[in-house]
Amino acid sequence: MQKATLVGIDLGKNTFHLHGQDQHGHQVLRKKISRDQLMTFCAELPTCTIVMEACVGAHFMAREFSALGHRVKLISPQFVRPFVKGSKNDFVDAEAICEAASRPSMRFVCPKNESQQALSALHRVRQSLLDDRVRTGNQIHAFLLEFGVTLPRSFNLAKLLPSVLASRPVPRSMATLLTQLHAHFIYLRAQIMKVEKEILAQLKFDELGQRLLTIPGIGPITASALTSELGDGRQFACGRDFAAWLGLVPRQHSTGGKTILVGIGPGTGKPLRTLLILCARSYMLIAHRQSGPLAEWVRALMLRRTNNVVACAVANKLARIAWAVASRNSRFEPQSSSHKQRCSNVKS
Repeated sequence: MQKATLVGIDLGKNTFHLHGQDQHGHQVLRKKISRDQLMTFCAELPTCTIVMEACVGAHFMAREFSALGHRVKLISPQFVRPFVKGSKNDFVDAEAICEAASRPSMRFVCPKNESQQALSALHRVRQSLLDDRVRTGNQIHAFLLEFGVTLPRSFNLAKLLPSVLASRPVPRSMATLLTQLHAHFIYLRAQIMKVEKEILAQLKFDELGQRLLTIPGIGPITASALTSELGDGRQFACGRDFAAWLGLVPRQHSTGGKTILVGIGPGTGKPLRTLLILCARSYMLIAHRQSGPLAEWVRALMLRRTNNVVACAVANKLARIAWAVASRNSRFEPQSSSHKQRCSNVKS
């Protein structure tokens, strides 16, 4: 145990499995421990590198272990799975984590701080509420259609549904059910607005979020999502890597020296990718009124490509700009004269 330089921890709810290796990769630690004993045990360990999968509780543990003086690394579970040897169990998983971390080309996940985790949780709750609202609205439309009542897609359910139920011959039991769904729809809308207000309140005190708002097309919701997922951006070597992580670059199926591109995706940050594409579409609508190299590039692209292709290309560009703003502690310069968008250093 005194010679352990790399410790892999398989996280659990109540118990944790540890696998330690020395500098030569030989096993020197194999231990099952409870949650109450984990921090005490790690505090007694000589300073080493602790590696975990980036799953539930990993970011909290990373902050706790870093406070004890250890170096902490997080790995995406999909990169650990190929290193599992034989039958799967918790100790084998801990060993696989160490094996994956020892690879020089391995990519790691940057641990989140408390503010980033809180913002990420708010965005997940907001997305869940949005999905529920869409599901409830679709259900109301479908039930009405079963009784011959058709509503346009742009119909304002929150305001006009009671008048429709009063004027159309719908059975009383179905009208009662639709009234309950209508109340649930209004409740979901109110909860979404409440969550968005909380996101905006937190964004006001976030220095990175305020700098991301200087990027054209990016609003408060997307800026806060970038803050929670991107952080300082140093887990990515360049903006292209961040765009690829989001799934905004074509996938490859190349072989024999022949490059074959098969469309974008799937990526890891799908919700954030959706937000960036929406930001790109909003910027495309006002690009004719904008000036600067970015606007000129977007206008030229719109003349020779379809809207969907342009939206993905602009989203890719916005992702790269966001990475530059985050990693270089800078702001966006809309009037930069260079072909590439430059960022000016923030004056202290």
